[in-house]
Amino acid sequence: MFADKKVWTQLPVLPAGQLVPLVKEWEAAGIEGVWVPQIFGLPQVTLAAAAAVTSRIKLGSGITLAFTRSPLETACSVIDLDHISDGRAVLGLGSSAQSQIEGSFGMPYGKPLAHMREVVQQVRAVIAKGHTGELQKLEGEYATLDLSHFRLTGPARRSAVPIYLPAIFEKACEQAGEIADGLLGHPLWTTQWIHDKVGPHLGAGLEKSKRDRSDFDLNLMIFTVINDDRDEAIADARANVAFYTQSPQYLRYFEAIGFGKEAKAIQAAFAQQDFAGMEQACPDEMVSAITVLGSAADVKAQVIERASFADSITPVVPQFGMAEDKAATYRQRIADLFF
Repeated sequence: MFADKKVWTQLPVLPAGQLVPLVKEWEAAGIEGVWVPQIFGLPQVTLAAAAAVTSRIKLGSGITLAFTRSPLETACSVIDLDHISDGRAVLGLGSSAQSQIEGSFGMPYGKPLAHMREVVQQVRAVIAKGHTGELQKLEGEYATLDLSHFRLTGPARRSAVPIYLPAIFEKACEQAGEIADGLLGHPLWTTQWIHDKVGPHLGAGLEKSKRDRSDFDLNLMIFTVINDDRDEAIADARANVAFYTQSPQYLRYFEAIGFGKEAKAIQAAFAQQDFAGMEQACPDEMVSAITVLGSAADVKAQVIERASFADSITPVVPQFGMAEDKAATYRQRIADLFF
């Protein structure tokens, strides 16, 4: 616990010799769980490795890309992880950027909110009833699953696995409150955005589902750099903030928080594959508005303020473009402060 918030952390893909002692150390320290993001491969692979050497911590995909495979495969992957971990799996599902889904993965994107609603419904149906033979055909706009000849070899470890949805914009916060078990807050969120936008829209979604706020988990993922040298902290986080700014889909968000001009410049540099130009277009003020950074005392105060509305937190190293030895140093500092 940290200031009455449950603490998660992000687990990178590592060789077994590094991964095993790390997750054992984290479990012994009392963390709530680990998230593994989908950068390329399916997070459940790394989570299964962590499951084999732990017994308590929750194991979450933070996030699995929801539109890059059949909902049946997504459901079966998390069912397997839940069996391996004896009921500790958490399924984080995200839409990602349209350019990545349609371009890199070659899959349809569609209308992301409607697409995500369909995926969640189909995944939940398979988890709950995939062993019964009664599902038959799950009709959808994006995928129709003919399960008349499909049956799991046995029931899932649990009839429902917790599903978390990420968000950056207001409507996604509302949808998470309506159809998910948790909201994984985007690390690009600023403190002001959380206070002004997230609370009201999450509340509207919970009202639609007739649930209390206590029935839901808001987990804030926060880029965190603990360094007494503030200038070095900003420099170390800059490439990561620039990388996350590359998608034109996020431009409206950056305009809303006062960095629209800078985001346009970063996106223009990315279109030219000018990575140095992306960093040059990302000013100190933008980095420090998004990233919690500074001394341990400064970081603690900033996180307490940012997470005042949250139930749990995930301080993460902004490690894109960062050497692994430096990232490891920052991970240890996060552990020292938060675990």
